Amino acid sequence: MKSRMKSGNACYNLVQNLLSSSWLSKNINTKIHRTIILPVVLYACETLSLTLREECKMRVFENRVLRRIFGPKMDEVTGKCRKLYNEELYNPYYSPNIRVIKLRRMRWAGQVASMGQRRGV
Repeated sequence: MKSRMKSGNACYNLVQNLLSSSWLSKNINTKIHRTIILPVVLYACETLSLTLREECKMRVFENRVLRRIFGPKMDEVTGKCRKLYNEELYNPYYSPNIRVIKLRRMRWAGQVASMGQRRGV
């Protein structure tokens, strides 16, 4: 898991200027996130056993990338810019890594179960 997160951070650092660019729309930036960064982090995640600490680290990583994409928000009460809350991040773009990993594990378990006795996993 550490190597996946390290690779994901390297990939994120390569495209972080692109993600915070005002020239690209937020929709395109989320597509960049889904097609470039997430596959690097989620590669072979079906075989990983995640602890709560690793799940938390993945959420922190995903929140950091999404905050870079969506940028700060103007607070109506104070009139100052602030960071987005986690709930605000998941409203426009909801695809947490943890749910994707669990779905991939279930799909992989189904494939292993249907293999038969002769084939080794």
